[in-house]
Amino acid sequence: MRRFAIRVSLFPVVLAMSVTYAYSAETSRPAIAVPAAEDLARRIKPQHPRLLTDAAGFEALRQRIAADPVLKQWDVKLRRDADRFLTAKLPEHVLPDGLRLLDTSRRMVQHSYTLALAYRLHGDRRYVDHLWQELQTVAKFPDFNPRHFLDTAEMTHALALAYDWLYDQWSDSQRETIRKAIVELGLKAGMRVYESRGGWHRDVHNWNQVCNGGLTIGALAVGDEEPQLCGKILHNAITSVQLAMQSYAPDGAWGEGPGYWGYATSYNVTMLACLESATGSDFGLAKFPGFDQTALFPLYMTGGGDRCFNFADCSERLGRDDCLLWLGRRFQLPAATWLGAATTRPTAAAMIWYQSPGKDPAAAGLPLDKYWRNVEAVTLRSGWNDPQAVFVGVQARSHAFNHEHLDIGSFVLDALGQRWAVDLGADDYNLPGYFGSQRYDYYRLRAEGHNTLVIDPAAGPDQDPKAACGIRRFASDPDWAFAVADLTDAYGTRAKRVERGVALVDRRTLIVQDEIEGARGAILWFMHTPASIQLENGDRRALLTLDGKRLEARIVSPESARFEVRAAEPLATSPHPSKQKGNGNVRKLTIRLPGGDALLSVAFIPRDGQGDKPTRKFQRLAGW
Repeated sequence: MRRFAIRVSLFPVVLAMSVTYAYSAETSRPAIAVPAAEDLARRIKPQHPRLLTDAAGFEALRQRIAADPVLKQWDVKLRRDADRFLTAKLPEHVLPDGLRLLDTSRRMVQHSYTLALAYRLHGDRRYVDHLWQELQTVAKFPDFNPRHFLDTAEMTHALALAYDWLYDQWSDSQRETIRKAIVELGLKAGMRVYESRGGWHRDVHNWNQVCNGGLTIGALAVGDEEPQLCGKILHNAITSVQLAMQSYAPDGAWGEGPGYWGYATSYNVTMLACLESATGSDFGLAKFPGFDQTALFPLYMTGGGDRCFNFADCSERLGRDDCLLWLGRRFQLPAATWLGAATTRPTAAAMIWYQSPGKDPAAAGLPLDKYWRNVEAVTLRSGWNDPQAVFVGVQARSHAFNHEHLDIGSFVLDALGQRWAVDLGADDYNLPGYFGSQRYDYYRLRAEGHNTLVIDPAAGPDQDPKAACGIRRFASDPDWAFAVADLTDAYGTRAKRVERGVALVDRRTLIVQDEIEGARGAILWFMHTPASIQLENGDRRALLTLDGKRLEARIVSPESARFEVRAAEPLATSPHPSKQKGNGNVRKLTIRLPGGDALLSVAFIPRDGQGDKPTRKFQRLAGW
């Protein structure tokens, strides 16, 4: 296969960044052939409901609830939510930040699923009547805010689901009202994007899957009544989503981090599940390389305290994860099913997809450590199913991914049930230039705001925004697991060579080791922590205390290095934009070295009463 590179725009709103992807020789043709629009429209089943399940599926779910204690518990929660929604304020066309209607759209998705399923299972007409009040309200909106198309896609999803699942409950005039809103405010707005030269349909990030997914669900709901338009929507969506699905290769990792994995993949899964239920086929989309393993990505990215390795603009907690149940069942991944059953909200989709509790990762025989290619992230751990386990995540990826920070080389550390080395996460998306020219002026998005190195801080942005690094070596043995990353490209002309090694020794002690050649200016080593810090042994040892637990940080090399404690705030040489989030509860353990060559090694040892255990003799990264 002849290969060549094209550049793909990544930021959906205003930030223009790019990444290189390889495609087959047929320029931008999709990897999977897509049927003609007319054929797609003809394949839509005539009966309702047909999205995710059918009437027989609802009856089967009712029977499974009666026999399954998990589903029975989820059903109680479903009805509690449905009852609460009966007194909810009707939706309003309000953009609180001047840009997004997204909160209203997401609320409508939640209400549509919950109230419709509660009626299907329990027959309480109040659920239908209140949902109609909400639906007719949004049907009168002037638009679904297509300027920020996520809002339009999610609102279209909400209306389509309610239209389909309660089709036999709506009067002719009610159906016409809902259908008109789906078509005029959702599908036609989508066609304008598909017919344009640029937009989310040509991108590879979460917008692609969410927007294509929402429009696909809308088209499948009304496709027998609007076959020409809906056939075109389906053809374009199935073609476009392949661009994003190629990003799962080769292992199933997601470049926007575990939080955005949940958002993107949940819509990707819902799109495929609805295609299957409404047409009998997903047209080969589930066969994309890596998609069959992607459910393991959030599993490996989660530490012992259910905190994620939250690189990029992600939070420490998983987002939407009910899709794990579909993925676990579809690809025979019992550990994914286990994670979904253990952590998901009891959503309507989760109840439809749930089959069994699955197997925990240890019972499923999963290795403790994992290297995710393309995303260039590694996680190491001392064990599964142990909230006290040591968990380490490190990444050395390209800065070209969507929602990227200047955080190449950054790591997180969990031990004794606490997160000791934290990633501060995103700042406010509405800050000036957050997705534009000021993005890397904000502390949380700079290297100085992460657990990595800053070299020659007086020289401007602290990592090259165009850098692409990677994991060069990875090993996973019972007493010695490690990753070595080449960070050189992140520092441009500031250093001749920069490598970082992260090792878990005896599944207990973490070693973070940096080897630097030819640093042009000062070298700063940072670790952000919510722990209190007491410096000891001439400042070569730091005792961290958090919620009564203790962790020791010890400088192994060089002899001249000393710890210091700083506030988690910008360096004097950094921009100081106003209105950034505060980091007052976080301190920054710091080591400062002069320029030139450096070999900096720091050990982290949990203080759990076991004392020091023998560790490997100190050696350079080449000997790892």
